[in-house]
Amino acid sequence: MKKILYQGHGSLRLTADDTVIYIDPYAGEGYDVPADLILVTHQHYDHTAIDKPAKKQGCKIFQNMDAIKDGKYVSFDFNGIHIEPVQAYNKNHPIDECVGYILTFSDGIKVYFAGDTSKTEQMKTFADKKLDYAFLPADGIYNMDIPEAMECADIIKAKTTFPIHIAPGKLFDRERAERFKVNGARIIEPGEETELG
Repeated sequence: MKKILYQGHGSLRLTADDTVIYIDPYAGEGYDVPADLILVTHQHYDHTAIDKPAKKQGCKIFQNMDAIKDGKYVSFDFNGIHIEPVQAYNKNHPIDECVGYILTFSDGIKVYFAGDTSKTEQMKTFADKKLDYAFLPADGIYNMDIPEAMECADIIKAKTTFPIHIAPGKLFDRERAERFKVNGARIIEPGEETELG
C-alpha cells in the first residue's frame, strides 16, 4: 500500500510498503516515522530540513546537486522504485540548481513532485508518461500562480493533481487551493494522508 502525508507548504511523506520517503522536509508534523530516503528538490531553506525526519540506519539523502551531474539528470532505483529527476525552473529557481522528481513504482503507479517551478519545456513530454498523481506549486510569488499551474496540469494530464506550496509563510491556504480547477484536481490539507493507487 502506498500513501502520502501532506505536511504542509511543499513537504510530503510517502510510504510505500516498508519504504518511507520524505520530499522537501521542512513544514508541519509527521517526521517521527524513520526515513529510508530523503529527496530534496533545491537548496532554499524551506525545502532542506534534512535533519528533521527520523532516519533508518543507512538512510539515503538525494538532493538537487546529486540529481544533476555535468548537466545531465541522474536517475536511480531505490527499493524497487525508479526515481527520475526532471526539470524545475523559473526566475527564482535556476534550471541547473533545481529539480522535480517522478517516482515510478513496481506496480506502474507514477507520481510527479514538481518542487519549485513554473511551466517547463519538459512538461509537454509528461502526458506520454501517463502520470497518476502530480503535486504542483501555485503560490504566485516564488513560483507559478494558479492559472499557470492549471495550464501545467492540463499539459501534464496526471489523473489526479494536488496544488501545494500555495501560501509561503503558511502551511496552506484552502481558499487559494479551491481556485485550482482542472480535471482531476484534488485538495489535500496539511496533516491529511491519502492512499495512492
